[in-house]
Amino acid sequence: MHRPQENSTKTPQQYSELTIRAEGAAHSEGDADTGLGVCGWILVTFSFIFTLLTFPFSIWMCIKIVKEYERAIIFRLGRILKGGAKGPGLFFILPCTDSFIKVDMRTISFDIPPQEILTKDSVTINVDGVVYYRVQNATLAVANITNADSATRLLAQTTLRNVLGTKNLSQILSDREEIAHNMQATLDDATDNWGIKVERVEIKDVKLPIQLQRAMAAEAEAAREARAKVIAAEGEMNASRALKEASMVITESPAALQLRYLQTLNTIAAEKNSTIVFPLPIDMLQGILGAKR
Repeated sequence: MHRPQENSTKTPQQYSELTIRAEGAAHSEGDADTGLGVCGWILVTFSFIFTLLTFPFSIWMCIKIVKEYERAIIFRLGRILKGGAKGPGLFFILPCTDSFIKVDMRTISFDIPPQEILTKDSVTINVDGVVYYRVQNATLAVANITNADSATRLLAQTTLRNVLGTKNLSQILSDREEIAHNMQATLDDATDNWGIKVERVEIKDVKLPIQLQRAMAAEAEAAREARAKVIAAEGEMNASRALKEASMVITESPAALQLRYLQTLNTIAAEKNSTIVFPLPIDMLQGILGAKR
């Protein structure tokens, strides 16, 4: 069943909890500053003094800029600074003790390579797709996984195989939208701890084996021929019923048969034929034969 989109969206409180977990805070928030230890604070102090002594030359090493669509994760002696991602705009770091990683927050799209999948009814098909995702929490994307982009690509491939492996061929061909929603829900739930938000998943193409395509085409052609024969038989049946009713009407009125003769003669004359065969009523012949006797 497709999980509603609302359930796959984490609240800000849940994301803040995941961020704290990614930062490795084993103590309370008030004790976070003591995580550097004595040696760490000594190094930070020396770095700060060095920055002041070399001012204003050191200012170029301290000022960093990130663009509107980027965020910066600052590490001080290997630990993520309190406050999470920085940016966009200007931010300051201390030389020698601080380093930072830029994270692109824009939506990224990638193609899922064609996957050879065995369906539930034992049919081998090749299916590819496209995934759109973006980084929703830069801290989680840096701290919880080595390469979020590569991991998301590999997870999309395995998810495509797992989801389509539980479907029949007819379901895959007819329920692409539902399958895409199921994949999006599964990927979004699996990448929550990585700070990734999967926005959209689409099934691009389903390639069938050549023999299966021929078999399906033959089956469709046979079905169309069967329907055509049924329609032709129904038309003949309706025509015979109409002829039967017409013969009953003509039998009730002999003059109607003469009118039908004249109508047939008019139709033949309209085709510009040189020879016209005029049917002679049998009743008239009987009258002539009776008068001779």
